[in-house]
Amino acid sequence: MNSTSEKRIIEVYTESNPNPNSLKFVTDVLLINEGSVDFADVSSTENCPLAKDLFKFNFIKRVFITSNFITITKVENIEWFEISPIIKTFIKSYLEDGNPLFLDDIKIDSVTINENEPEIIGKIKAVLEEYVKPAVEQDGGAIYFDSFEDGIVKVSLQGSCSGCPSSTITLKAGIENLLIRLIPEVKQVVAVEG
Repeated sequence: MNSTSEKRIIEVYTESNPNPNSLKFVTDVLLINEGSVDFADVSSTENCPLAKDLFKFNFIKRVFITSNFITITKVENIEWFEISPIIKTFIKSYLEDGNPLFLDDIKIDSVTINENEPEIIGKIKAVLEEYVKPAVEQDGGAIYFDSFEDGIVKVSLQGSCSGCPSSTITLKAGIENLLIRLIPEVKQVVAVEG
């Protein structure tokens, strides 16, 4: 048996998404089993050393972590070709070195369907989970149910969807149309800060 421990090699590659200011950094390891964590600024990173370290780069504006990727949102005055190799190398080294992704008390957002809530809310969450979530994740983001009242569904958009120029079109033309078609009680879908 070899006495020196071998360092695990982790692959990291990038995928673009509709938001020109965000980029997905996809890994070949699972980062979070279920749900996601969105860091809108450095003050929210207390229990995530990786996100805290990423915010040390002055060109990073937001960090979103889910399943096997990290979506980074950059400032507008710099181009991806200038910084993506730096971020990719940093994430790869951080993970290969075995550094902790999270500390104990991190709040991971996830969809929970509660048997005690009204049936309509369960239906809305199920549609979001089955039809909307996979497409939003493909684009480097996440969507979560916030509330339903008077025919209005409120959702929280995270990751690349937060601040994306095309997110309003996606919300109205895609998500709203789907929910109205599948659940007649729904009249409108709006995004809330989350």
